[in-house]
Formats: sequence, structure tokens, C-alpha cells
Amino acid sequence: MNLNAKITQVYVTKIIPITVSLTIITDALKKSASAAYLPLILNQILDVMDRIVKLESVTQFNTERGQETLHPMISVLDQSKSKPVPAQRYISELYLIFLKDLKCEDFKYGRNHYDYQDETLLFIAPGQVFGLSAPEEKMIQPTGWALAFHPDFIRGSSLGKHILNYNFFSYEAHEALHVSPREKQIVLECFQKIREELERSIDKHSKMLIISNIELFLNYCIRFYERQFITRDNLNKDVLAGFETLLQTYFQSDKAQELGLPSVAYCAQVLNLSANYFGDLVKKETGRSAQEYIQGKVIEAAKERIFDTSKSISEVAYELGFKYPQHFTRLFKQLVGVSPNGYRMGEWGK
Repeated sequence: MNLNAKITQVYVTKIIPITVSLTIITDALKKSASAAYLPLILNQILDVMDRIVKLESVTQFNTERGQETLHPMISVLDQSKSKPVPAQRYISELYLIFLKDLKCEDFKYGRNHYDYQDETLLFIAPGQVFGLSAPEEKMIQPTGWALAFHPDFIRGSSLGKHILNYNFFSYEAHEALHVSPREKQIVLECFQKIREELERSIDKHSKMLIISNIELFLNYCIRFYERQFITRDNLNKDVLAGFETLLQTYFQSDKAQELGLPSVAYCAQVLNLSANYFGDLVKKETGRSAQEYIQGKVIEAAKERIFDTSKSISEVAYELGFKYPQHFTRLFKQLVGVSPNGYRMGEWGK
């Protein structure tokens, strides 16, 4: 049985989404491409699967906290009324938003630790791994508030169609939203409106009003994140300076020839940011997308090399990481207005 077949067999028998173990496989394969590491890979997968609990329903989420389930598809919990929960990790099938208003145990989100500070919002989407980093036998008292809802609850609605546009569900934990006292009050008002709808008798308007309030809350969070990008201006400038240095070093080295054109995901990873947060930050700071910014640096590097007449345009393209020279020519003409050959011949100044 080959590597793919064996891994597939493990997933099928354990019924765990493939995304949980991709990073583990990658880490193991980095050590060696040899088949001798197959047992290590499979053992790591099995170990992680055994330690991760599936969070499948709102009822499960509420029951673990000793709270009543008012609706099987959505819940808003005041966590001060919850009972202690075991320190363990979950893979969620729900959308979860936590508002933490006290410093608490280290939270583990994916493979990273996040030390909560006061008034912090963290967003978790279905398929993501999260949990508390502590001995498994330890019980933890939840704090703050939590909003949990199943994707099926919003399916077919306007929110269901565009919820993926809320990029912060793909941010890393250390990119969480730190809210001001006024922003926290708005969050609690939104949560309370949802809670009030859940506590009253369900009628034909209930679902629409609840979804509208979730959408209102998420739209406020867009505003709050934009404010955070502004108030963390110095940090953002550090990221941009690092981005600039990264691209300069990339094109001055042989990495472009080895790895191809730098992608947004690659740059974000080197800068220890999620691709979505990085992209949003660059857009807010520069007015250009991260991809446009990279393309601009590619063209700057290209302009310098084009005047070296000892190299053909194709050689320049390959040096910059283009797999096909015609793609380089197309991008150059699109952004500069003339072809690389035309630029070399001085047509751009006419």
C-alpha cells in the first residue's frame, strides 16, 4: 500500500477531516522524503486524532458547560454561568466567537498558543482546531461570552452566502480583535438581542431576526478590525518594512529561481501572519492588495535586469521566478504599458 492509500485509510477509519493532519504530514516529510518515515507520519496522525474531540453540535457545546439549549442550532452563553470544562482540544463543526473579558489559561488555536488579554474577540470557523493548553485532567472555568451557531442555521440566507467574506474567521489567534470598552458594549448588545430572540417563543420572524443580528455583529467587527489596523500603526509599519525587506532579499537571492514567484501565503508565513490578516493589513496601509504589491516589486526588479543586454528576456523571466516567459511579458506590458523588449529599446519614454 502506498503512502496516500495508507493515510486515506487512517482518515476513513478515524473519521477526522484531512485538514487536521496536513501540517503534521508536512513537518514529518520535511525530515526526509524516505518511506522510512512513513511509520512516524502515521503515528503522529493517530496521536493527534486520539487527542482531539469533535465539537459537532450546539447542544454538545452547551451541555459541556452545564447550560440550557434554547435552540439546537444557535446559542449565546454568559460563561460566568458555565461550569468548569476539561482542558482539551476540539475540531469544531460550528462557527464560534469568544469574547474574553478576563486573563485566562493559554488558549491553543491550531498549532499556536494565544495568551488572552482583557476584552478580546476570537473567531473560529468550522474545520479549525482550538482548545485550552493545560493538563487534560485539569478543569477550566470559562469566562466572558460565547456565540455558537451551526453552518446549517444560516444556509440559504444572505449571511450564509457571504460569510466567507469575513476574513477574520481565517485569522490566527495572535491576530485576534482587541476591543475597546465601547466596542465591547456594542458586542454585548448584539449578543443580548440574539439571546432575547432565543428566550421568546419562536415564530416565523425569529430566524430572520437572529441571522440579521449575527450579520450586524459581524459587520461591526469589520469596523473594529479596521480601527485596530489604524491604532496599531507602528506594528503595521514594522510588518510592511519586513515585507519590503523580504521581497528585496528574495529577488537578490536564488529563491525566485528555486521557488518561483513569491506568493502572498509565502510572505505571510515568513512574517508569522495568516494570509488573510496580512492581506487586509497591506490593503489598509498601502491601498493595494498584497498581490499587487508583490507584482510591483517584481516589475521593479525586472526593470533593473532588462537593461542587462547579455541576458535574453526569457532569462530575465526565469530569474524572477516565472515558469513561462510569456506570462512575464503579459504582466510587464499590463503594468508598464510596453513589452519588456520595448522597455529595453526605450519605447517607454516616448
